[in-house]
Amino acid sequence: MTVETWIAFLLASAAMLAIPGPTILLVIGQSLGAGRGRALPLVAGVALGDLTAITLSLAGLGALLAASSLAFAILKWAGAAYLIWLGVKLWRAPVAQAAAPPLSARRAMRDAYVVTALNPKSIAFFVAFVPQFLDGTRPFLPQAAILVASFVTLASANALAYALLAGRMSGLVTRPAVRRGFNRIGGSMLIGAGVATAAMRRA
Repeated sequence: MTVETWIAFLLASAAMLAIPGPTILLVIGQSLGAGRGRALPLVAGVALGDLTAITLSLAGLGALLAASSLAFAILKWAGAAYLIWLGVKLWRAPVAQAAAPPLSARRAMRDAYVVTALNPKSIAFFVAFVPQFLDGTRPFLPQAAILVASFVTLASANALAYALLAGRMSGLVTRPAVRRGFNRIGGSMLIGAGVATAAMRRA
């Protein structure tokens, strides 16, 4: 893989990541509800989820999802249900400080990981996207490692930017009524992401 090919991969990945999907909607929704304090755990979950998804794609799961409507549907509905469940929880979350324990770092990381790793569209997309940048005359593993590391780094930086921005917006207000509004906006975004995931069709 040449430097030019690697740069082309970075540009194509950045363009793809610029379009918010279920993962970014989760990051925004959770950050609006929990503030900037959960940005790093959310980003860590996104990074691990993308690492899992792209690794599974290169290992062959992406081809299975592209070929099997049942496998695609199972992952799709599992991811959609999880997003909607998170959205309902955030929508109904109490805002009184004594009644609403903050979102734990472990749970924030888990939520981001599950939503990112269970996105069948991403897994199926990677299997078609990544090989375009691989040089068949060179060893596979070093090239794959570079592309995986590059994509995960870009995805993490993208998620961090969204998380910090949403967390900053959330942290500017402390009034219960306004915080409830942020929770409901975030919850609505998560529910919307779940509905969008459920509506995805296999390419």
